[in-house]
Amino acid sequence: MTDNFRARILLAEDDVAMRTYLERALCNAGFVVDSVDRGTAALPLLRTTDYDLLLSDIVMPEMDGIELAQKCNEISPQTKVMFITGFAAVTLKASREQPQAKVLSKPFHLKDLVLEVERLLGDRRSATL
Repeated sequence: MTDNFRARILLAEDDVAMRTYLERALCNAGFVVDSVDRGTAALPLLRTTDYDLLLSDIVMPEMDGIELAQKCNEISPQTKVMFITGFAAVTLKASREQPQAKVLSKPFHLKDLVLEVERLLGDRRSATL
């Protein structure tokens, strides 16, 4: 990451251990991360903060990641979306309903997550240099 641009990520993950693990890895990679435990908690943040990326689990209580991504597209259309999931069938649904979103299937290595996030945000980072 460059010093003059730190991408801001909103992480929505209901599993506390996974959320902590992902947040720590992304912060260590130089990203600014806000994390929530469900999609409904992410909506107020999307309305008040400019995020470069929404990183969301797909299967969550109250509001799943796909519905959250659809709301994100309405509230903050410039925010890119990446899904994480452990369910193959859900991956297919996400790809169909949010074709522009990247889907990363669990389990994955943290370095793969960071590389995918950097790749997805690469055009934003270079645009600010």
